[in-house]
Amino acid sequence: MNKLGLLGKNISYSFSRTYFKKKFENENINHTTYENFDIESIDLFPSIIKNTKDLKGLNVTIPYKEQVIPFLDKINKKAKAIGAVNTIKITKKGKLVGYNTDCYGFKKTIKPALKPHHKKALILGTGGASKAIAFSLKELNIAYSYVSRKASESIDFTYNDLTEAIINQHQIIVNCTPLGTFPNVDDCPNIPYHGITKNHVLFDLIYNPEETKFLNQGKMHGATTINGLNMLKFQAEKAWSIWDL
Repeated sequence: MNKLGLLGKNISYSFSRTYFKKKFENENINHTTYENFDIESIDLFPSIIKNTKDLKGLNVTIPYKEQVIPFLDKINKKAKAIGAVNTIKITKKGKLVGYNTDCYGFKKTIKPALKPHHKKALILGTGGASKAIAFSLKELNIAYSYVSRKASESIDFTYNDLTEAIINQHQIIVNCTPLGTFPNVDDCPNIPYHGITKNHVLFDLIYNPEETKFLNQGKMHGATTINGLNMLKFQAEKAWSIWDL
């Protein structure tokens, strides 16, 4: 029996386990199981590898997409360029190889919504997922700026810096923060939503709830809104093809 799983922290809500369970049922895949590896610290990761018989691969989620890298034997070129890993393949020889399928999932989801005027983007948040978004935007020839609570060299704007004019100039806004995730559905990034127009695309990596407050605010101003569900489905299928079971 092949084993797969999700590595993360506080992941009982996780999309991946439900998605793969359903996939295995629908496609009569009887030789593979999928479970959550919910760990308090990345230091516990080696014991999962050591003690889980027949483990063939893992998805990686918050907060370990960057922290897991030093534990891997090899990193795929794209994942290395991104600086974050969300998929691990365990080879027949027991080597751990890191990949990033978030990039694939994001591009495939946002592409149908893009128009010629979509030239500049704001990325809200600076965690592991935001790195894949930045890499994808670069591949799509879209300039991007990072927004964070604290100023630093790699940050273009803090939330306090944002004005309606800045929002107006950046017609793609991607929320990579957990703000608005169930059960805290009344939270949303603190940006000047009045600067949003019908020319904007608002993309939220969150999928639960289906429409976050961030997306709802965008919708009220006529923007195209996209949640994270299709991105997750695309990245999951890409991971499945990497594991090649």
